[in-house]
Amino acid sequence: MSLPVAVLTVAVGLCVYTYLGYPAMLKLLSLRGRRASQTQLKNLPRISIVLPVYNEAAVIAATLEQILAIDYPVDRRQILVVSDASTDGTDAIVSQFADRGVQLLRLPRRQGKTAAENAARQRLTGEIVVNTDASVRIDPAAIKALVAAFTDPSVGVASARDVSVANVTERGNRGEGAYVDYEMWIRDLETSVGGIVGASGCLYAIRAELHLRPIPADLSRDFAAALTACENGYRAVSVPQALCYVPRGTSLRQEYRRKVRTITRGLATLAYKRALLNPLRYGAFAWMLFSHKVCRWLVPALMGAAIAALAILALSTEWARLLLIATGAVALLAAIGWLLAERVKLPRLLALPTYVVAGNLAVLNAWLRLFAGRRAPVWEPTRRDAVPSS
Repeated sequence: MSLPVAVLTVAVGLCVYTYLGYPAMLKLLSLRGRRASQTQLKNLPRISIVLPVYNEAAVIAATLEQILAIDYPVDRRQILVVSDASTDGTDAIVSQFADRGVQLLRLPRRQGKTAAENAARQRLTGEIVVNTDASVRIDPAAIKALVAAFTDPSVGVASARDVSVANVTERGNRGEGAYVDYEMWIRDLETSVGGIVGASGCLYAIRAELHLRPIPADLSRDFAAALTACENGYRAVSVPQALCYVPRGTSLRQEYRRKVRTITRGLATLAYKRALLNPLRYGAFAWMLFSHKVCRWLVPALMGAAIAALAILALSTEWARLLLIATGAVALLAAIGWLLAERVKLPRLLALPTYVVAGNLAVLNAWLRLFAGRRAPVWEPTRRDAVPSS
């Protein structure tokens, strides 16, 4: 076997493993894996709901109304809004909810989401901390479902099921919806095998003892939550009954910028917690972390290697020329899809590959930032249209 053929085989094989082989292995393992506990709650623990915000005046009132309407006793919950030095009147709106139990912590200068969450730690009173986002809508029963997961003493983090929904203007990215469904399926399989390797930043709950541990401000706290749980002998699980409705971004360009930011932070977080990749110490979790995160973040490099190998082989073989032409056609189709996505709603057949290509370009951008020593872009909440009320 020639070197170009070997490179092509390995690169394509790892890409197939990342998106198909890994979930297939999880499915087989899940057939004999643990089942989720259905223990009923008897004594509801006190919870702290934390909402970091930056310039969310357009949606914060509706978001707080939804949080206040959740199915959880008022005397057993704390609601804390952490303003990352908002300048648009967000703080004034939040203050209007003070008589309904909503607390406001304003930071004197903008520092980013993780720094805001770090600053809130000393103000928290709950045994369980629930972290959420201003742009989503939480199902009224979701919080109890998350808290119920902690009746299993092995659970340290409980993550909601993200439900990608079209926003009120119907401009939502259909590719994003399909990808979110795929990701939730993977998390369900990981939960059956042992535990997920990253929580949903839109809505997740964590034991206070784990949340109070410091996380550097340039890292991703929701990703780090699952890793911290594993380090301390706990599992992180996905809770299908805890629904969190997330409006799709109205712009693929907006989603690209969000992914660059989150992946850059994710790479830094994984580097910080790299000891968890040791299978001799962390067993199946290390395998899942490598397969779910590292392999996905290597896909752009693998595809680059595969295209280079194809280009060399195309000089002398017909099948390689045909594959190279087909690859170029897919890339062109994705580029056209990206341009059209800013103007029209793409059919799912075109939306999903366009979204996947954009996501992998964001991964490549994040790697370049990391190698250049550049930090992740400053946290800028994704501006999404409001989720329609059910």
